[in-house]
Amino acid sequence: MLSSLLPPEVEVEECFGDPEDAVLMPGEEAVIARAVDKRRLEYITTRHLARTALVRLGFPPVAIGTGGNREPLWPAGVVGSMTHCRGYRAAAVARVGAGGGGVGAGLGGAAAVVGLGIDAEPHGPLPEGVFDTIARPDEMPALAELAAERPQVRWDRLVFSAKESVYKAWFPVARRWLGFGEASVAFVPDEAIPGADSGPGSEAGTMPGPMSGTFTARILQSGAPITQMTGRWTIESGLVLTAVTL
Repeated sequence: MLSSLLPPEVEVEECFGDPEDAVLMPGEEAVIARAVDKRRLEYITTRHLARTALVRLGFPPVAIGTGGNREPLWPAGVVGSMTHCRGYRAAAVARVGAGGGGVGAGLGGAAAVVGLGIDAEPHGPLPEGVFDTIARPDEMPALAELAAERPQVRWDRLVFSAKESVYKAWFPVARRWLGFGEASVAFVPDEAIPGADSGPGSEAGTMPGPMSGTFTARILQSGAPITQMTGRWTIESGLVLTAVTL
């Protein structure tokens, strides 16, 4: 599912559940030494998936540490992102500067990958009060129109997921915090695929098919090294998935 949102030079691994053969490497255990079982499984599985994707890029299996802002510490020459939610885990990696036709490609040449952000969320409503803390007033009119046109989509959850992906792509490049209110997102849906179901777990009931589209994020932070990002989103199998490639 996630690979449909990313350019071909990005390696993706995803799974539903936690493989029994997923293990930690030296240096990773300390981060979750006191974590509850749920957190341990999420951490172990996402790193297992990331290592599998890295091997396909030509890298040996390596420990993926955690930085001071909880960001993954990738091997030199790699950009990547990981995500998890109930019943689903994923990782995406690419070589820094790998050429391709992804987001940001110019008219005469290929894009160079410098950042990745992915996020997965259950396709259900955000907890009460969360939407008001993550959404901007300028986003509301367009979201209201989309909700009227496509009420089967949880647009509040999609806003949250898109901004999570934006932040994950932003931080390795900017090396500073980006708040939810410092990014304004706008969504453009693709046409729905008729006759298919959205899969289990959709809070909105049966959808006309997996729904997808694009989004644009304007970065509003003063002095931001990046002022705009574009990404893709999809809703299927009861999940909201978003991805940004810089």
